[in-house]
Amino acid sequence: MRVVTCTALVNRYECGQDRFWLKDDSLLDAESLPEPDVIAGEIAEDLRVALDQIEEILGDLGVGA
Repeated sequence: MRVVTCTALVNRYECGQDRFWLKDDSLLDAESLPEPDVIAGEIAEDLRVALDQIEEILGDLGVGA
């Protein structure tokens, strides 16, 4: 197994410090954000769905969850 350092990855893909693609202009206004309980509920639901999918894959592979 070949181990690649972060520096090697940065050099290989010429990654810079500019992460403009991570910026979401719609989130700049804190007043427009949903309430924390709404955000937490959405995150929890996403995690439940992801766990269901992982358990389904494990079942297909014959691995007990």
